[in-house]
Amino acid sequence: MKWICCQLGAREHYAIPRALLCLGALGWLVTDVWVPPSSLLAKVCGRRLADRFHNELRDARVKEFSSSLILFEALARARGLRAWPKILARDRWFQRKVVSALNSQLSTFNYQPILLSYSYTALEPFRYAKAHGWKTVLVQIDPGPEEERIVAEEAARVPQLTGSWQPAPAEYWALWREECKLADRIVVNSEWSREGLVRGGVPSEKLSVIPLAYEAADIRDQKSEVRATRLYPDRFTEERPMRVLFLGLINLRKGVARLLEAARILRDEPVEFWMVGPVEIANAKAVAEPARVKWFGPATRMQATEFYRDVDVFILPTLSDGFAITQLEAQAHGLPVIGSKNCGKVVENGVDGIILDEPSAACIAAAIRDCITSPDRLERLASASHVRDKFTIPALADHLQHMGGTL
Repeated sequence: MKWICCQLGAREHYAIPRALLCLGALGWLVTDVWVPPSSLLAKVCGRRLADRFHNELRDARVKEFSSSLILFEALARARGLRAWPKILARDRWFQRKVVSALNSQLSTFNYQPILLSYSYTALEPFRYAKAHGWKTVLVQIDPGPEEERIVAEEAARVPQLTGSWQPAPAEYWALWREECKLADRIVVNSEWSREGLVRGGVPSEKLSVIPLAYEAADIRDQKSEVRATRLYPDRFTEERPMRVLFLGLINLRKGVARLLEAARILRDEPVEFWMVGPVEIANAKAVAEPARVKWFGPATRMQATEFYRDVDVFILPTLSDGFAITQLEAQAHGLPVIGSKNCGKVVENGVDGIILDEPSAACIAAAIRDCITSPDRLERLASASHVRDKFTIPALADHLQHMGGTL
């Protein structure tokens, strides 16, 4: 049984194609950009595209459209495409390239593959697959329209932070519903996503919950050892405050408005907040004052490792996430996690982190204050924090193999 994996972007560090390769089941990886370290594009772009390659896939069959994407981006810029019009245009571009690639390779297939594609870029590849009698698997990255409803409510609650956020156009959801209809199976990464999709009208019998996987980055073809013993002070002070890391998209969906509210509540406590990632809210720095908040901007995967190493606790107060792989990244670095219930279930409350009763400013502030007053508790949580076996590439491979056998 061979799979064709269609993937726009480097989602989850290419975990699914890596898992399929482990099984000997990866026929092709079809992706927008692929930048081996020795390539000209890597030399030109440097770190900006460093994450668009994975050493485990160096010998895999990869079809990529790097030059076409550069042309697309140039034309989109010239036409002034932004926000949803650009997202829709990029999704259509990728699907056209995938179908063209499949058509050009069709004569080389001596098998009926399973075609796997991620949500919002799967419709045309699925139509092609169905016309040729192939099975289709949709990897749904989020809870769909239910998640948008949650974000819309938050945008109405804090309009001063909303910035340029807009709900998806009706066309976006109409195309997605067609994807769901054509999918033989829909993979979600958490029970939270499954429940949201069922409320949104997706048949529950189509849904399979398969958690994400995470492994440390490769450095010079070797697995990097990122987990280290953490030392905490006897108490946190103004000179040695507790450092709380948020890493990811800095937007309303991730609970950032509530986190900044909590930071203001704790403005007189020995704590500082490190915000790492692209800022997608308005008035961020002004709203955070007078709390101790540091803004670092986007980070590559290797830069993220340094942030995980230098802080005391990771926080993810998300309002909705399909899974949130940053939880696993933090655990791989031996960090305790303060997390939300509205994502993949990774943290064991009181064992390797703290689960918020709700992602409210009051709950966030209370959890952080408990950590400030009990550095020894943080040390115990950190000592137990690691990526469990069920979140590894071999576990993901087992899930995919089992599911493939039932199609």
